[in-house]
Amino acid sequence: MDDYNKIKNRILEIGDPNSSYTQEDFDNEFKSYSFSSVSYDDVFKIKLKVLNKSKNKNPEYATDGSSGFDLRADLELPIIIPSGKREIVPTGLYFEIPDNFEIQVRPRSGLAAKFGVTVLNTPGTIDSDYRGEIKVILINHGDSDFTINNGDRIAQAVLATAFTSKAVEIENITVIEEDTTRGANGFGSTGLS
Repeated sequence: MDDYNKIKNRILEIGDPNSSYTQEDFDNEFKSYSFSSVSYDDVFKIKLKVLNKSKNKNPEYATDGSSGFDLRADLELPIIIPSGKREIVPTGLYFEIPDNFEIQVRPRSGLAAKFGVTVLNTPGTIDSDYRGEIKVILINHGDSDFTINNGDRIAQAVLATAFTSKAVEIENITVIEEDTTRGANGFGSTGLS
């Protein structure tokens, strides 16, 4: 465990984008370590703090392999979304998202497949410095009105890395490098199969 803490701390130390530390430097420094059996419990866990003001239970991951957790509607009365219309649905959840992470709000596949209901701005981005209530913009592409009740699972949330202004510097240039495999070829340029 001490070895893993050493590695974790060293990675955080050299993760500075201005560092001159290279992959080769890392390989040389840690060549005697085996990473194949490292689990997240051995190394670290990311703390995602939630304030739950809803009438529902705290969000949770359904299985060990789940990449997202469900967001539930926090409603006093049901909401009906007519076919072709959209609604903003409150969740009653407030998060403290760590720096250089975001929460991505994504559709639930069952709602999309069975009812044509999906998240309108997929994926919705919740920035790390946002402290307001999480709300989900749902749209009904189905043929019938769709009713949402309190506690219904309306979307899923995925915690993902996202470099913020603390880690990224936007640099103005006068010419863009186009000598790549794709170049400026846009929509459909790679074909269908």
